[in-house]
Amino acid sequence: MGKVVFVGAGSMAEAIIAGIVHQRVMPATDVFVMNKSDEERLINLQQTYGVSIVRPDRRELAQAELVILATKPKDVQQAMQDISHLLQDNTAVLSVIAGVSISTIEKGVGSRAIARSMPNTSATIGLSATGIAYNSSVSLDMKQRITNLLSAIGIVEEVEEDALHLVTALSGSGPAYVYYMAEALEEAALAKGLSKEIARELIIQTLLGAATMLKETQNEPCELRRNVTSPGGTTEAGVNTLAAQRFKESIAACIDSAENRSRELGALTDTISN
Repeated sequence: MGKVVFVGAGSMAEAIIAGIVHQRVMPATDVFVMNKSDEERLINLQQTYGVSIVRPDRRELAQAELVILATKPKDVQQAMQDISHLLQDNTAVLSVIAGVSISTIEKGVGSRAIARSMPNTSATIGLSATGIAYNSSVSLDMKQRITNLLSAIGIVEEVEEDALHLVTALSGSGPAYVYYMAEALEEAALAKGLSKEIARELIIQTLLGAATMLKETQNEPCELRRNVTSPGGTTEAGVNTLAAQRFKESIAACIDSAENRSRELGALTDTISN
């Protein structure tokens, strides 16, 4: 990858920058950052990761092979307006902004290679689950370059753009569901008299162990569940209660609600762009 310019310097931009630098995907000297107004934030990223700050004349944008849009959704229209006239025709654009469609980006920065992705907050520790979609102008070579870059923060799966709404609901928002479950487990343990410190450690290790079993054994979740569910035992009693409380139906409704909201936000952004 040639020069990469981040437009926006928030937490997601930093997570990707950290991955690029720590995994040595490309030299930090070829990574540039800019944002709307927070100079202190840019200086912090420069000192922490060795990246460069885009100069006032923004000449780096004209030299970039890839521009990564990482602003807040409400700021993306102005950001695209500010940079579009500086980009070369062969400069690709990658968005990591929730709800902003490829067609909206095309209107903002012109007809060019454009990718739209949805990482999650686990990118900050290199364990993101990222969905990505491309327009027809993205070459196979550029797809591979972008995949390599995002792989520095976790796994990357290509999907059709419409499926990004479901990806947002599943893995984009997914960490919050897991934290909510951990919160519920901890509250239940505390109510039964276990100390917070012990409960927290047991919950963390249980979640970590279960996720690792899913990954390393490649067994179906239902098979792993059955393996620890002895007839008439404690696990069966707990699982039966979850089933009686319509646990699976609640999860399905959760995904539906998040996906629908993603579509609503996307439609709102598209309306604003028009």
